[in-house]
Amino acid sequence: MTKRQGRKARGATSVRRKVDYKTLRNPFPPLPAFSDDRIDAIHDAALDVLSRLGIKVLLPEARDLFEEAGATIDGEMVYLPPQLVEDRIAMAPKSILLKGGNSERDVTLELGSLIFQPGAGAPHATDLERGRRPGTLNDFIELTKLTHYFDALHMLPPLVEPQDVPMNVRHYAMMRGQLVNSDKIPFVYSRGTPQVAESFTMLRAFRGLTESDFAKNAYCYTIINTNSPRQLDIPMAQGIIDFARAGQVSIVTPFTLMGAMAPVTVAGALTLSHAEAMAAIALGQIAREGAPMTYGTFTSNVDMKTGAPAFGTPEQVKASLGAGQLARKLGLPWRCAAGAAANINDAQAAHETEISGWGAFLAGATVVIHSAGWLEGGLTVSYEKLITDMDMVQTFAELCIATEADDDAIALTALAEVEPGGHFFGAAHTMERYQTAFYDPVGMDWANIGTWKERGSQDANTRATATWKAILSEFIPAPVPADKVEDLDAYIAARTAAGGAPPES
Repeated sequence: MTKRQGRKARGATSVRRKVDYKTLRNPFPPLPAFSDDRIDAIHDAALDVLSRLGIKVLLPEARDLFEEAGATIDGEMVYLPPQLVEDRIAMAPKSILLKGGNSERDVTLELGSLIFQPGAGAPHATDLERGRRPGTLNDFIELTKLTHYFDALHMLPPLVEPQDVPMNVRHYAMMRGQLVNSDKIPFVYSRGTPQVAESFTMLRAFRGLTESDFAKNAYCYTIINTNSPRQLDIPMAQGIIDFARAGQVSIVTPFTLMGAMAPVTVAGALTLSHAEAMAAIALGQIAREGAPMTYGTFTSNVDMKTGAPAFGTPEQVKASLGAGQLARKLGLPWRCAAGAAANINDAQAAHETEISGWGAFLAGATVVIHSAGWLEGGLTVSYEKLITDMDMVQTFAELCIATEADDDAIALTALAEVEPGGHFFGAAHTMERYQTAFYDPVGMDWANIGTWKERGSQDANTRATATWKAILSEFIPAPVPADKVEDLDAYIAARTAAGGAPPES
């Protein structure tokens, strides 16, 4: 599905402009924030942090693995020799194929590829008709459908927490919601081995995969957040081990806010983030050499007047650029983020998401999460904002498409046809192309003010409400065999009757 279908959902009819947003590569050279020698200094400082100051690891099994690999253990503190860290990180693959429900949904995680995800992990959902509310399973499913609809959103994240579903069975509901509504790459929370193992079982059965298939290829992913500063908790450490041993993808993402859980400077925050990411990746490679793992960062600053997180700041952009340099130094695909601290979908929200999105794009990020819909620093996903942000996401996608410059595109015939002082509206060259020449927006209205008033003077949020409602009302899920759904439901019913799988802490 393309952005043209977004226009169709609003009732317009026109010739479709053919685009392919399923596979994107960033055509621009990534911008640096620091000189190469300063990146080397940050990298060396991060290694020094791990070897001299150490990282606290709460999971005994993880400490045991580190010790067997040559680390020094003192209680819950782990001290990692620089050579151990660098040797293990060198084992991580530089390119990772993640397989979707069909080959069109496959994505490749490597430097240069560009993958977008909407906002994720929020406890609340909001829209103009139902207001701000604790996230429900219905919200999770509806937002999953919206994510599936747009081809420029390549992977399914945990958009909102379905808080109306108990934790011991929530992983069943979330996996079912993803599998029956989309053939894109699903997400699995790392909330203990039992829930992870059951999620793998559901995915294998639904996609018709043997255990051998699943072991040889990656079909899902998780996100690993460290507890900055310098701590790796039990569920996250266990998740690294479980996903590594299963050959599934871990996206390692320290969440460091300058001035709060990280030093107040960009370079200091990146030093901490880099150290934590390297320690987590090293653990995965100790658990299984060659485990598919990506580097990641989510570094911004706080408002020093209130302590609240801030996004779309110059400091966040600089941190993203620097993180890209560190990821390229390691040679690993990496995850960055957009985001907004604004409380509603207004001009502040648009500005913050655009600026942070540009930061990730110019930094050469492989995966850009929170690129659509994210509000309140991650506390809420907005239906309207998901729609309005898609024009930013699809603009980035358009920038990845080669610009024609053949003789026909240079348009000498049109230049010869139109007299000095004339216009090109009626030129043959224009008439042949006008229906498909330009990007067709999802949510923007380019009409003049008279026409805009005739149409009801609708603002962007009002138009976005109509768009998401139309998409959901006309939604057609990815085709799946009925027996697969029946088998999945039977498995979930049996496991629920047995008590589910409580998360580990």
